[in-house]
Amino acid sequence: MKRPDVNDQLIHSAFVPHTVQQPIIGAESGPLEGLTVAVKDMFDIKGSSASGGSPAWRAAHEPATEHSGAVQRVLNAGATVTGTTVCDEFFYSTVGANAHYGTPVNVRAPGRIPGGSSSGSASAAASGACDFAIGSDTGGSVRVPAALCGVYGIRVTRGRFDFTGSMQMAPTFDAGGWFAATPGVFRRVGKVLLTGQSVPAPVTKAVILEDALECADPDIARIVEEFAEALTGHLTIDRDTATSPGGLDTWREAMRIVQAREVWQTFGPFLQTHTPELGPGIKERMAIASTVTDAEATQARTILTQATARMEELTPTGTVLIVPTTAVIAPLLDEAPEGLETYRVNGMRLSCMTSISGQPQITLPIATLNGAPVGISLIGWPGADETLLNLTTTLSTLAGAINHTTHDRAPATT
Repeated sequence: MKRPDVNDQLIHSAFVPHTVQQPIIGAESGPLEGLTVAVKDMFDIKGSSASGGSPAWRAAHEPATEHSGAVQRVLNAGATVTGTTVCDEFFYSTVGANAHYGTPVNVRAPGRIPGGSSSGSASAAASGACDFAIGSDTGGSVRVPAALCGVYGIRVTRGRFDFTGSMQMAPTFDAGGWFAATPGVFRRVGKVLLTGQSVPAPVTKAVILEDALECADPDIARIVEEFAEALTGHLTIDRDTATSPGGLDTWREAMRIVQAREVWQTFGPFLQTHTPELGPGIKERMAIASTVTDAEATQARTILTQATARMEELTPTGTVLIVPTTAVIAPLLDEAPEGLETYRVNGMRLSCMTSISGQPQITLPIATLNGAPVGISLIGWPGADETLLNLTTTLSTLAGAINHTTHDRAPATT
């Protein structure tokens, strides 16, 4: 399926040069029969090498002899793989730009970044180049581009996704996810890609995390309040003033340290041996990652344990949390590096919560601000993935219902 108002050049920006040359046809029947899927360039596709956003990595690895677990699952369910999508180099960014393969177009906010690292998958789903797209989420890599590109996105409960035959980044935080432009398809994919134990329950209460609202642009915070007000006829709405007793920056910094240590353990040996030319931003973060010690990571893990306990305390079965998915709308493509770094840090204050706890989180394309999409997230208890997906279809009538315009250009940073 392709939207008629989106030209081929825009659609092609979502895909890597080594994308599949012919569609890979799935089973003749199944729950995803008739649907097309694009796959982030980290999952093995038989006969090709995944790059993880790095041509050097791809050149150094032999083509895969079989499909990755997630790809095989959707093929067995009847979907057709139509492309391999661009991602940030080694997944180490939430901007969505790749110095080697380009920046996928954000078709719903032209002139603005798509968000990353699963930028190509979000762009492909938003443009109509596929019915759904597979990504991964370590520090927001599905949630952020889904929100900035105006589509549905999920980070599943950690451990409920088949990563067999795929690249990973930081195992403590890595989780799978996918995108879709429509709630029905979004929910349908869960029947195929979710593994492990489900903990279904009716949702009876939603809690607004006020310190999370304080991280966001005031206009986005107001949109979250309006969304919560629209839910009052369906759920009990409550509020919590202190998600993290020591402040969300305490959690964000602890995650940054552990993630950096694990990223270097994952990619450091390759970088030291092959010394590839890294893109801007990635080069600097990898240099910092190389200096993080095991002792620093061990100390930070104590905070992660406390954070996980606190998040689970906030989400007893039947309760979801409401947070803005991102702190701001998508920054402009020509945003200065300093501005993009501030955007990234502010965003991590919001995304670190479920990255640390491993809980499921969906983002809904609820609103627009100055013509750019705004995503609002619901966080559930561990195993609540199916419940959140079902809730998506219930709340789909609210999608796009809130539209705001400010007198000044919405800032790229807060």
